[in-house]
Amino acid sequence: MTPDASAHIDVAAPSQRVFELVSSLRGMGECAEEYASGTWLNAAGPRVGARFRGINRRGWRVWPTTSTVTDCSATRFAFEVKSLGLAVSRWQYDIEETADGCRVTESTWDRRPGWYVPLTRLATGVGNRAVTNQRNIEATLQRLKRAAESV
Repeated sequence: MTPDASAHIDVAAPSQRVFELVSSLRGMGECAEEYASGTWLNAAGPRVGARFRGINRRGWRVWPTTSTVTDCSATRFAFEVKSLGLAVSRWQYDIEETADGCRVTESTWDRRPGWYVPLTRLATGVGNRAVTNQRNIEATLQRLKRAAESV
């Protein structure tokens, strides 16, 4: 299934470093556009089946989510997001080795039921989630590159 938003960036850093950043709740809080922070709920860190509570922020709007890690390997970190118990999205980071480091692809799929979309527009202030996520992904990847390459 084609993602609703996706972009990639080449990073001059080891793929392990990038994986550590994208699978770190703190690391992604520093890189992501809307995700601000999170807490592991049933694990000490990332692993398949681990759940985390995320806090997202856009301007004055703040909303919580609960996510479950579905993929956790050197080449992919992904999680399914729920809000108020409803599936709302999937986020995925694919990491490919390159001659100069790695290429990171961030993708997302909107999983919200149609009737839930107007409610999330009010909560997040986002009218067109696909366009906003595309911009967010591009900004996040730029920050991720800077963070990974600065070590």
